[in-house]
This record gives sequence, structure tokens and C-alpha cells, in this order.
Amino acid sequence: MTKINKLKWVVAIAAAFFVGITFNSKVSAATVNNDYALSSSQGSSLRTNNNVIVAHATAVYAPARNVAIYENREWSNTTAYVQYVVGDGGKIYRVGAEGYQAWGAGSWANANAPVQIELAQTYDQAEFRKDYVTYVNLLRSSAIKYGIPTTVDSGAWRGVKSHLWITNHVWGDHTDPYGYLASHGITKAQFAHDVKYGFSSSGNNVNPTPTPTPKPSKPTNKKAVHVTYALHQKGKKWLNPVKDFSSGSNGFAGVPNSTHDMLYIKVNHGSIKYRVHTKEDGWLPWVKKANKNDTVNGVAGIKGHTIDGVQMYYTTPSGETYQQAYYRSQTTQRANYLGTCADNGTVAGYDSFAGMLGEPLDRLQIHINDSSKY
Repeated sequence: MTKINKLKWVVAIAAAFFVGITFNSKVSAATVNNDYALSSSQGSSLRTNNNVIVAHATAVYAPARNVAIYENREWSNTTAYVQYVVGDGGKIYRVGAEGYQAWGAGSWANANAPVQIELAQTYDQAEFRKDYVTYVNLLRSSAIKYGIPTTVDSGAWRGVKSHLWITNHVWGDHTDPYGYLASHGITKAQFAHDVKYGFSSSGNNVNPTPTPTPKPSKPTNKKAVHVTYALHQKGKKWLNPVKDFSSGSNGFAGVPNSTHDMLYIKVNHGSIKYRVHTKEDGWLPWVKKANKNDTVNGVAGIKGHTIDGVQMYYTTPSGETYQQAYYRSQTTQRANYLGTCADNGTVAGYDSFAGMLGEPLDRLQIHINDSSKY
């Protein structure tokens, strides 16, 4: 997601839905629609280094066409646009010019990315599938075109990079596109695999993910670790703490269809740090203590501010079997739990934070183990 005022973005794109601009109905998944491309006198005139291709998601559920219209119209006011927007059932809309700096992820990314691509968000699974295949193939083909590795979020400073990777390694506070991909069942590992190998013209995986070979068992020194946690219901009180997770109403922290503003987490062995994202403030600082009476250092969150994301990291004591915090959440705006998270996003195949930014988090489950029990 490009760094602009999100409220302004949502309102403007919603308005664009009603703008009477002729739409090219003949655009296919393999054709680029140039109706909303910036002219040669618009956008940045600076050339890029060809080191990374940046993968974004828009963070707003609106047609890709609307996003392209908005970026074309407001690029100079918001100082935010990318080269391509993908969506509307696999269509590609051009905004910025390839090889010239876009304004999508901060100065380093903009200077090193000849192509940045936004994935428009939809609730429709069939539409998402078409969008995803086009998005993956455009990321892959762009990387190949500019001699850039097709590896996703590797430790190298060249390759296909998510906005989350840019945030973690360079600058920023965005975590896309993983939260949106996870809402449609795509893990980080699957995304990396798909970009590496691409899809055929029929939309099938060129190289399906192989079934992993089970690793031989090793002697362990595994300790039982229990986690206790509680959410504070916004405008009301602290809810009863939950230990680990189970089924039923006692199996999670929070109140369904309610908003929450503070969280504390503690473990009986090892150590854990955690932080929350609020709609008003973004990501807040990490917290290492757990004391609901100390709202400065003992809890994550700000009273009255709505939590929409949670991230945590468990540290295993030296010499013990490595264990992690596995956690997941629901929001007030959708049914069922979102994808499972493992620590802070360093674990392949798991999400990097719980929640869907912009949607209040209404329940949370956590356990500490050497594998997920969900």
C-alpha cells in the first residue's frame, strides 16, 4: 500500500467509482490498459536502478480501475503512485512508466524498483484467483525483464520484495501484501513459490509445490510453556485472562463483535515481546512486561484507540527445543479466524501479524509450541 492518508484514499476511490470515464472492455489478463497512464510530463523523471520489484496490496476493497483513476488524478497531491494496478478479474492498469521512479515505498525502494505493482482487494474468491495469477506473472515477468532474481523476500538486496520486506529492512510501517493474500488462503511460502515458477496460460502452477519429506526425529529438551493473555474491551474493562487456547468462549481473549484497546501477554517460561497496531496510531512500540495496571510499560495499546493488529515474538531459553508463539485472530467484519501467525513473520508459511488492518480485532488465540496446534 502506498503511503498516503488512508481515509482520503478510501473516500476518493469510492467517489471514482461513479466517474463517467470510458472503460476499455476488451482488456484481457495479458493486455495492459493505458487509459490512466501518466503522460511523459507527469510523474518522476528519475531513472531507477534495477534491483527490486516491489509487491503491494491496496489495503482498500475497491476496483483496480478506481485505484488507477485515483493515482492518475492525484499523483502530485498525494506523491503516491505505482507503475501497475492489477485487479477486476485479472486486468492490468498502467499508471507510472517502467524504469522511472514511482512513489510507492520510500526513497530507497523507489530508486531501486523499475516496477512496483499494486494488487486490488476483493472479497470474491473467483475474482481474486484471476487477479492473483496475473499479479504473480507480472511480478515474475518484470523481474526477468530487468535481470532481477525471482526470489521473494530473500536476505539479498535484489529480488522481488514485499512492502513488508521494505518496512523491515529499510523504512516504513506497511506490511502488505501478506495480510490480504492470507485472507484468501495464500501463505508467504506459497506466494514465494508461485512468483519463482509462475503460472501457465490456463492459470495452473508450472511447478506445483512438492510434498515435503518428513525430517527424522531428534532428541528433544522441550519444556511446557503456557501463555496467559487478556484484552481490554474499549470503553469498558479488562476481560478475564485466557491461558493458552481451547474451544468455546473461554478459548480466546476478547468479545465477539466488540472493539478492544489494550492487551497484555505473559509466559511462565522463556520470554515474550509483543506489540499492537491501532487504527489511530499504526504500530506501537514493543512491550516486554505484562501488568494491566501499568498502561505505559505493562500493556500494549492506548486506551480508547482500536486494535486492528497484533504481533509477538517468543524467545526460547538456550539449550531447549526451539518453540514459537503461534497465534491467530478474527475481526468484527468477517467470519472465521484469519491465517495462523508464527512469531514476527520470520517463519516461512505463516503470517507475520494477526489481524486485518482497518478492521477491529475482536478475538485472539495464542499458544507456545514447536508446531502449530490450530
